[in-house]
Amino acid sequence: MAKDRIAIDFYLGLGSRYSYLAATQIARIEAAHGCAFHWKPLASGLLMDRRGANPFKADEPTSGQYDAAYRAADARRWAAYYGVPFCEPAGLPADPSLLPRACLAADNQGAMVAMCQAIFRALFADGVRIDVTILGEVARHLGLDARRFLMMLHEPAIAIRHDRLIDEAIVRGVFGVPTFCLGDQLFWGNDRMVLLEAALRGTPMR
Repeated sequence: MAKDRIAIDFYLGLGSRYSYLAATQIARIEAAHGCAFHWKPLASGLLMDRRGANPFKADEPTSGQYDAAYRAADARRWAAYYGVPFCEPAGLPADPSLLPRACLAADNQGAMVAMCQAIFRALFADGVRIDVTILGEVARHLGLDARRFLMMLHEPAIAIRHDRLIDEAIVRGVFGVPTFCLGDQLFWGNDRMVLLEAALRGTPMR
């Protein structure tokens, strides 16, 4: 990463529609504004559980924005607007930490962002139901040492790193994904990327 590039921390959830949609715009924003995104994958449900306020576990949606039908339709509209493929995931792993741990394990071979992007494509473009076997296949497709990757996936050090990422996010005020931290400014949601870009252009955001 060039020293003169503005750094943006990107907290994302691999099973999050809006994290996927936001991720499709990262390369464009980096090219347009000369910035660099630092990807930080985590299990957003565990983040919300740890904060003590998980709207997805309420008996009834806490607001219309958490209604499943609305969110599915909204995601399809955003995908059409961006011109990217979108489908609802065929299924997510029972262990919510598996996907972010896979990305962190791939980071040991310099492929965290590539793994994040591959998982997003599998879930939201190809409709693949992901498990450990599929993750191994993805690793091989990315040119990684799949045996080493699978060993790292189950290493306690990876689980600890993921746990610390959640703690870091909470300390910084992150309450959901995707969240972008530009210095001490926090932008939550795919729909706030327009404000993030405004801030990158120098528009006062306070």
